[in-house]
Amino acid sequence: TSGVLAENLGLLGVRVTLLGVIPPRAQTFRWRYDLTFASYALTIKSPDPETAKTIWLEGSQESQPIALARAAAPSRTAVARSYFTLGFTHILPKGLDHILFVLGIFLLGRRLRPILWQVSAFTLAHSITLGLTLYGLIALPSSIIEPLIALSIVYVAVENLVTSELKPWRVVLVFGFGLLHGMGFAGVLREVALPRSEFLTGLAAFNVGVEAGQLTVIMGAFLVVGTWARRTDKYWRLIALPGSAAIALTGLFWTVQRLAI
Repeated sequence: TSGVLAENLGLLGVRVTLLGVIPPRAQTFRWRYDLTFASYALTIKSPDPETAKTIWLEGSQESQPIALARAAAPSRTAVARSYFTLGFTHILPKGLDHILFVLGIFLLGRRLRPILWQVSAFTLAHSITLGLTLYGLIALPSSIIEPLIALSIVYVAVENLVTSELKPWRVVLVFGFGLLHGMGFAGVLREVALPRSEFLTGLAAFNVGVEAGQLTVIMGAFLVVGTWARRTDKYWRLIALPGSAAIALTGLFWTVQRLAI
């Protein structure tokens, strides 16, 4: 670039415009931003909103070549791959609150099947509210949703502390908490702007990615401590109780923190 323009947007932050000269006969360019370790969305817009293209980049990752001519609409396969990755990485490694919720589900289960039923109910629930929120049919401010998500983590962990038996209503509660988490997931997809032409593809791929991330957490935990489940007393004293206590305290801290923002 040959120059930078910055515009103060007040509470919304700062808009930075990069100025540069396109070399003769140039057909593509690449983008890289080295001042962050976090993931971010790069959206390439053109006069036709249908051809807007969003690329999800990790930290200082360099993008693939981007055409300087009018951007072509991304293919269905490209959209599915991109949003599956976004959903998976939103759980692993970035979604610590969702990871702790899933681990809270895991700690009370002695067998894999009931755990998978709960995770599936959670996925179904957050898929419903994620879609409804993105379509604008329901809306709650993040100042309400985020503390409630933290409280859902506290509840699951505290229930683990007071009972060693999986109750029939647990799956119903997990479904209800999934409705809250789905509204939280919607904020992620709003940032990256689902392509209009492949809205349902991107939404479905994101949900599948989230489910894959959750199942990876469950399978990893089961491989690490699954054999303890057959030794109920030791598993309960050495794994389930201290693990649930740590999750409950973390969730309580997040609740207070999010209420204070």
